[in-house]
Amino acid sequence: MVRTAHPTRMQTFTVHHGTAPLLISLPHDGTQVPADLVGRLTDPARAVPDTDWFVSRLYGFARSLGASIIQPVFSRYVVDLNRPPDDASLYPGRNTTGLCPIARFDGGPVYLEGHEPTPQQVAERVDRYWRPYHQALAAELHRLRLEHKRVLLWEGHSIRSRVPFLFEGTLPDLNLGTADGASCDPGLQSRLQRVLLEQSDYTEVVNGRFKGGYITRNYGQPDKGIDAVQLELAQSTYMDEDSGKWDEAKASKLQGLLRKLLVAGIAYEH
Repeated sequence: MVRTAHPTRMQTFTVHHGTAPLLISLPHDGTQVPADLVGRLTDPARAVPDTDWFVSRLYGFARSLGASIIQPVFSRYVVDLNRPPDDASLYPGRNTTGLCPIARFDGGPVYLEGHEPTPQQVAERVDRYWRPYHQALAAELHRLRLEHKRVLLWEGHSIRSRVPFLFEGTLPDLNLGTADGASCDPGLQSRLQRVLLEQSDYTEVVNGRFKGGYITRNYGQPDKGIDAVQLELAQSTYMDEDSGKWDEAKASKLQGLLRKLLVAGIAYEH
């Protein structure tokens, strides 16, 4: 069940400041919902089922690589940090969810009838949750860029392997997105692709269904020394999707590959 919180009495995100030219952003890792919002949600939505479960645990090893890590406290149901503030669709013509989602990934409602957020409430959430996260993300990128020739912004995401509302069939295990090559240097994309192609344990695709969300597209400026990459993982690669439990054996195996990807990204110089 969702944990409730009072955002006026606590921080809305955390930042770990590292030393390597790597910032890992986990915008859908949060699970809390403000106390005054919980009563407006449907019963299924109160369990925040569309969370990118355990991604902060999965990427925890990256601290040993010197990575900076930023992650939210609150659920994407409060506000989606990986959507543009004007709520423009990232995938026009395809099913998706918005800045303040009113539909779950299974197509069901997030809110009880008549309790959807008003435009004013959406604007308030942007000011309270969305804007501070992005200000901190931009500040950390700036700090790292002052210390390094290039900086890699790594967007860590995960989703159930089968979500008919969003895509047909079964999702590949690893979905690398670079906004069709616009958000990172082509040499870096090639290096990451080689890491994926050199392994045979997982299926993979580059710029498939998930090409990178707002953060990847907005902050990736390879001509200015900031490369942005999104990796959308099928949750079946590290957890049991039916029970919702972490699978240590699966996760440990996957972390070996994630480490190779991050090390390749850190070492890349244009």
